[in-house]
Amino acid sequence: MKEIIFVTSNKGKIATAQNDLIHIKVLPYDAKLTEPRSDNIREIAEQKVYQAYEMVRKPCISLDSGFFIEELNGFPRAYVNHTLDTIGIEGLLKLMNGVENRYCEFRSCLAYFDGSMIKFFESKSPGRLSISIKGRDNENKWSDLWYLFIPEKFDKTLAEFDQDDFEAYDKTKEDSCIKKFGAWYELR
Repeated sequence: MKEIIFVTSNKGKIATAQNDLIHIKVLPYDAKLTEPRSDNIREIAEQKVYQAYEMVRKPCISLDSGFFIEELNGFPRAYVNHTLDTIGIEGLLKLMNGVENRYCEFRSCLAYFDGSMIKFFESKSPGRLSISIKGRDNENKWSDLWYLFIPEKFDKTLAEFDQDDFEAYDKTKEDSCIKKFGAWYELR
């Protein structure tokens, strides 16, 4: 079985990778990577995977995600952690109070680096912002935004999903950047 080192301190991202990379053993490497100031998630993923490689000196992956709210001109973009640390999900809801257009999307970029070659895998998950905080904590949660994000074709937040909902969601959405990476990596 192939292996890949995933450098991140986000347990939800590790759980997702272990679930999505069926034929690849994910070797978690718990480290907080420095994020450059940018709202370009591809650029951030690139810088993070270079840092990760410096730590492990083996082929590895890193991932960055952003959250884009259409009515707020894409805010918070790649600044999700800063936004959650400052205004929180309650603040996002206040910014959207009375706004009809609630379209938003998660965008993710996984970067792979083996010391000489870098490769990127990207995905989008469209949906809409809930009008209130809904759901419960679960082991797959990447972010508190799960309490607000209602995926396209669903009527509840990711934090309200049960296992059947996640399976149905998996069948209707674009393959994640993690799955796209897995399909490519298995053939290497």
